[in-house]
Amino acid sequence: MKKTKNSYRIESDSMGDVKIPKNALYGPQTQRAVDNFVISDLVMPKEFIISTLLIKIAAAKANHKLGLLNKKISNVITKSAGHLIASYDAEDFPIDVFQTGSGTSTNMNINEVISNISKSKFNIDVHPNDHVNMSQSSNDVIPTAINHCAYSLAMTKLLPSLNVLSKDIGAKSKKLNKVVKTGRTHLMDAMPITFGQELSGWKAQIDDNISSLKNCLQRLKRLPIGGTAVGTGINAHKLFTKEFLIALNAGSKLKYIDKKNKFEGLSSQDDAVLYSSHLKSIAVSLIKISNDLRWMNSGPGAGISDITLQALQPGSSIMPGKVNPVIPESSIMACSQVIGNDTTIMVCGQSGNFQLNVTLPIIAYNIVQSTNIISNTAVSLAKKCIINFEVNKSAIEQSVNSNPILVTALNRIIGYEKGAYIAKKAYKLGMPIIDIALQETNLSEKDLKKILNPLALTKGGIK
Repeated sequence: MKKTKNSYRIESDSMGDVKIPKNALYGPQTQRAVDNFVISDLVMPKEFIISTLLIKIAAAKANHKLGLLNKKISNVITKSAGHLIASYDAEDFPIDVFQTGSGTSTNMNINEVISNISKSKFNIDVHPNDHVNMSQSSNDVIPTAINHCAYSLAMTKLLPSLNVLSKDIGAKSKKLNKVVKTGRTHLMDAMPITFGQELSGWKAQIDDNISSLKNCLQRLKRLPIGGTAVGTGINAHKLFTKEFLIALNAGSKLKYIDKKNKFEGLSSQDDAVLYSSHLKSIAVSLIKISNDLRWMNSGPGAGISDITLQALQPGSSIMPGKVNPVIPESSIMACSQVIGNDTTIMVCGQSGNFQLNVTLPIIAYNIVQSTNIISNTAVSLAKKCIINFEVNKSAIEQSVNSNPILVTALNRIIGYEKGAYIAKKAYKLGMPIIDIALQETNLSEKDLKKILNPLALTKGGIK
């Protein structure tokens, strides 16, 4: 390493000399990528970088076990990568997401930083290619990191977050199980329903998504490491994948397995496409729940006003006293981003040309972002909306009792046409349905109260 008199140093790679910031931990290949890819302000996410660092540790241990890497070099790679995980600094990993499609730039960035840490901190020379990248190619490291990162995030953050939301919805549903409200179809008054029933639908949406997600994750835990350049495993020991997985899984509750067909693992991103589609499905469910909360909270004077959400912040810069449903609105925007990310991943999944998908970095970025967004949104809805909204009992009781649609319960007795006439008359006169039914039928007040009892109507069946 040659130092200059200014703030730069000169290093060389196979293409010649490169000027690098003096204190940067990365090397020439990283700098070339920084210079070449001036596209956005997006860099590879921390979670993805850490997954790749864990891959480097497992590879170093496997190569030592197989007699390909001496103990000193293996240990210093492990220590250096561990140091980078413990003291993560985004400045060490500056490459734009929109880079070479294989993610080679990011892989070499990590290799170079490990190499320089090994020298500067532990005083041991480690080559970024020959040692850190031994038995690997960017073509199998990056797909492995995508699956590793996605599976890890899903298991440790996404599923727990969705379980929190499901639990909180379930608790609220039980609490409000006998609170009757006006059901709505087409945004119009319909037959009564309990809050408990309505929320049970939300919970079922989340639970179904959890169930589907768990099945999908069985694919993500499969790693294509060992395929190296094109899937044949050239320059990797035949037992490398086995020893790699032993090292990676040691001391972890997460157990990754071998993706048997490395050609599929390198050339396609079907696992990521499938996982992203599940994230999109969850996003759609969260938008539905968020919109229901917004509508039910609308008002307070001129809206539906079934509930009142917790007031979290002033709602208007010009209208004093206004409070808006900020959490549901935030959730809708966040989930819309996830839906957009899924479209990107779907398009990128088609770019598996022959033996390699060439859109890996943006797939990785969107997978991480979408997983974090869904996880955080689920908890936000649970803790800032679901558990603390208040039911406006007087408003919903008035709405239920004056709802002409209750006449539906009389269909069996008086027929649809007569029922329609009574409902329209009740609407026109603004009178309770029971009063009009007393006028227009031979049924007694006692019978009508029994047949038109809102809570009883929520139980279904024939009255």
